[in-house]
Amino acid sequence: MAGVMIITGGSQGIGAATARMAAARGYKVAISYRSGAEYAAKVVADIEAAGGTAMAVQADATAPTGRSPRW
Repeated sequence: MAGVMIITGGSQGIGAATARMAAARGYKVAISYRSGAEYAAKVVADIEAAGGTAMAVQADATAPTGRSPRW
């Protein structure tokens, strides 16, 4: 039984490919993205269209709080 996989930077490139492959293998997938919500939404839509479960969360993995500073 597959579990849950969390993928940082999962909205594009290698992260998106990893998310799609993990979902195809039965994992529920959570991807994070810093910007480019439309790319993240596309990855989630692709996974769900193939019968998988996915969600996208905006987060900045480079910031200690997980949020981009807004000054």
